[in-house]
Amino acid sequence: MSIVELVRLALARLAVSRLRAALTMLGIIIGVASVIALVAVGNGATSGITTQLESLGTNLLTVTPGATTTGLVRGAAGSSTTLTTDDSTAIAALPGVAAVAPAAQTQEVVVSGDLNTTTTILGTTSDYAQVRNFDIWQGSFLNDAEVASGVRVAVVGATTADDLGLDASSIGSTIYVDGLPFQVVGILQSKGSVGFANEDDQVIVPLPAVQKYFTGSGSVRSVSVSVATADQMTNVTDEITTLLRDRHDLAPTDDNDFTIANQAQLLSTVGNVTGILTALLAGIASISLIVGGIGIMNIMLVSVRERTREIGIRKAIGARRRDILLQFLIEALTLSVLGGLIGIVAGVLVSAGIDRAAGWPLVIAPQTLFLAVGFSAAVGIVFGVWPARQAAVLDPIAALRYE
Repeated sequence: MSIVELVRLALARLAVSRLRAALTMLGIIIGVASVIALVAVGNGATSGITTQLESLGTNLLTVTPGATTTGLVRGAAGSSTTLTTDDSTAIAALPGVAAVAPAAQTQEVVVSGDLNTTTTILGTTSDYAQVRNFDIWQGSFLNDAEVASGVRVAVVGATTADDLGLDASSIGSTIYVDGLPFQVVGILQSKGSVGFANEDDQVIVPLPAVQKYFTGSGSVRSVSVSVATADQMTNVTDEITTLLRDRHDLAPTDDNDFTIANQAQLLSTVGNVTGILTALLAGIASISLIVGGIGIMNIMLVSVRERTREIGIRKAIGARRRDILLQFLIEALTLSVLGGLIGIVAGVLVSAGIDRAAGWPLVIAPQTLFLAVGFSAAVGIVFGVWPARQAAVLDPIAALRYE
């Protein structure tokens, strides 16, 4: 018999006992669906996090101060006051640096009419929008004159604007930050949150205003550096390190009193971590495929016992051992492949629902689908060989006498 005829015969046999076939395929369906869903969700999470991190800025380096030490107690990273606006000015003069935006921040209560919210007040310069890839929804961003004079103007993040009931008609209106009036000059386009940081929940004002009215310090919390090209990231990082060590009078044996975070390294780390977790979860989910394979072997052994007389008749009229072997192997393979195809559909639907709920893109690589089908087919072959061999070696005389 040809392969096509054997497949047709296998489908006919499955149609006779639909419920048993469905229950037999259930393990394969669950296994394949789990693998597809976990891999797709992992890829979607990686893509979503990568997109959000890339939205923070192009070729971004973030310089932050080191930690303070009081007695024997070391403070948190960034608790020192070693970075200043003069440092950011010196960094901006380095070759390969496209733009620099120093920032200082605090948490304050902001009031607009009858509404209020507690949010981050970020003091920075006019280059901050370029460095951190911010788009203006309404109005304009801070300009050089406003930053230089430290006037009380504000650009409001999308979430903060919603909390305060601000819209397009609110440009030019007044909000109160810790009781001080600030004129709204712009509202930012939403960017979304990354981890615990929400880039939309903040009010951006000129850096001198934050230093004068809120922090009372000339230091800055961070310096965001946009590098001209990606291949200059390492060189610029080394140049910034040398510059700041010299400006801060650090001895060769002294540790840096600042840290430099590289966006590209962070993206690589995130990709590696999510890739490992995805592979681990997919490996765990694939165990159910093994369980499904055991179910197929069990049912095929039962089928061999039930069809002993049929096997004897086929052998008596000329069927060869390999014909019987191939018939039962094709039946096992058909069960597993059908289960794999149904599992793929279920896995895609589940992953689409999870990614939609989480706000991640649906990312399903074609090779994942092919691998799932191939793995399910391999399970059918591996666990179908023993029952098929049991059927093939039956003695035709004994089989015909079997009741």
